[in-house]
Amino acid sequence: MARPIVPESTLSPPPARKENISHEVADYLDFLWLEKGLSDNSRQAYRRDLVQLSSWLKKNDITLLDLSRDQLQNFLVWRAGQGYSARSTARLLSSVRGLYGWLQRNERISSNPTQLIVSPSHGRSLPKILSEDDVDSLLRAPDLHTDLGLRDRAMLELLYACGLRVTELVGLELSRVNLRQGVLRIYGKGSKERLVPMGQAACEWLERYLASSRGVFLKEVQSDVLFPGRGGKAMTRQTFWHRIKKYAVIVGINKPLSPHVLRHAFATHLLNHGADLRVVQMLLGHSNLSTTQIYTHVAQHRLQQLHSKHHPRG
Repeated sequence: MARPIVPESTLSPPPARKENISHEVADYLDFLWLEKGLSDNSRQAYRRDLVQLSSWLKKNDITLLDLSRDQLQNFLVWRAGQGYSARSTARLLSSVRGLYGWLQRNERISSNPTQLIVSPSHGRSLPKILSEDDVDSLLRAPDLHTDLGLRDRAMLELLYACGLRVTELVGLELSRVNLRQGVLRIYGKGSKERLVPMGQAACEWLERYLASSRGVFLKEVQSDVLFPGRGGKAMTRQTFWHRIKKYAVIVGINKPLSPHVLRHAFATHLLNHGADLRVVQMLLGHSNLSTTQIYTHVAQHRLQQLHSKHHPRG
């Protein structure tokens, strides 16, 4: 299968180094970009974690290369005192392990302070989901008398029908849409390609949007972006997140809501209606089946709730 053409913007170097990180951290972030090929979002997550460590070290007059295991433990204790969750600290520790492993391989340190540090235990939490009625209300929320509302309706329908990540949705290009066959060609994490069926309803809303509203957002701009924002450029993840929050308020959904919650709903509702777990795995673009199996727990939890509520001996 042909590899996607890499946009020129992704070939440019990462942002200029900032003064709040050391040369070692900056070099490591360059390594992640040059040799690991991590996405912008992943690199920014590493940067945030390592900036926090660097700031703590500076306040405590400790240099990055001289950090001891006991001092690293003190840093983790400090994070816990600041209210960070075990899951957040485990992710940060993974970033720090990566940095110090790289420093050791490049002989910049003789001992690795992350060795023998145990990651905090955190149970695997069940993803938040919406009921089918909640999803239906959310999809009906946009004002279809406006081009903005029609665009948002098409985006919401596509997000739920295909179980897309929000980055996959806002980054969709017209050339990846096949309305005749009713499928999307998605490049997910690691540039892995998958074909995802849209379903009749999503196809119809997308056709309606393309026929009447997309040109309004593009104006005179030439762009392959399927859902353009201002100036014909791709919408940001944050912008779409705010759109969803607005519609949740309109229809009275008081649960925590994000684009990813619709992805969770997509997977859970499929399983509730008898879909095979491996099919859901392929549709979501998960590399490992174990990642998808969390949704079986959600489905079982839902069944237990229904049994308890409706069975005479529940």
